[in-house]
Amino acid sequence: MRFFFYLLGFGMSVIGGTTMIAYLNIMASRSDWKEYLMFISTKVECYFLPIGLFMTWLSIFFPFHDDG
Repeated sequence: MRFFFYLLGFGMSVIGGTTMIAYLNIMASRSDWKEYLMFISTKVECYFLPIGLFMTWLSIFFPFHDDG
């Protein structure tokens, strides 16, 4: 179960990070970091990066005890 959550978190991190990097192309037409941050805050797939990092961290450091 721990390995599943690790892979799920890693996959979500990759999707979120790739999407955020792809949206950096908007910076070519807009020169303001505030607008970029406001734009990515409206995109659901950009929330995958922090959620995925948290899930990966949780699967590595949280002690799951298997009783069976």
